[in-house]
Amino acid sequence: MQIISRPTVSCGGNALSGLSRSMGRTGLLVCIGVLAALHNPGQARGVIVPSQYGAVLNWNPSPSPGVAGYRIYYGKASRNYTSSVVLGNVATNTVSSLTSGVTYFFAVTAYDTNGMESGFSNESTFVPGVPTLQIRTTPTQQHSLTMSGLIGRSYDVQATPDFQSWTVIGTVTMGTGGSSNFTDTNAASFSQRFYRTQLKP
Repeated sequence: MQIISRPTVSCGGNALSGLSRSMGRTGLLVCIGVLAALHNPGQARGVIVPSQYGAVLNWNPSPSPGVAGYRIYYGKASRNYTSSVVLGNVATNTVSSLTSGVTYFFAVTAYDTNGMESGFSNESTFVPGVPTLQIRTTPTQQHSLTMSGLIGRSYDVQATPDFQSWTVIGTVTMGTGGSSNFTDTNAASFSQRFYRTQLKP
């Protein structure tokens, strides 16, 4: 049996790693919230998640050629996964039909062509709220973001030009109406910029 190498990943500066069994443990990066893309300063697109919430999960794929795919496990209790999604050899997937205010626990495994499965990745959690993000470009080429989420909870606003590395560009706390505004005053410095929000622990 071929050994599958361990992938590495980080999310918000927290490295996730570890080994289990003979297949490398899959690193898990839960990118929570809604992604919105701005391809150039004149065009803004927002992605709105409908009434049932979803979590976008990303992980670094194993460099081993023996990996055939990945399986996402999730449930409402730590290490007690009641659902799973079998995927091909991809490094991202959206788990949908999540309930607002409920804590979900996620882990990922890798499997090979013989069906051998790795141990679980480190666990990540997510409490879905009302993940909406709307973007407007101002006359000065700044991007004005209006976000919705859980009342009283804080969210990091993150941006990237290339999906390779995300930078926290601000933090907002949802008011009594469950929304908040944020302006990216540095947006004009980028030919394209993508945004996401992440619920703070």
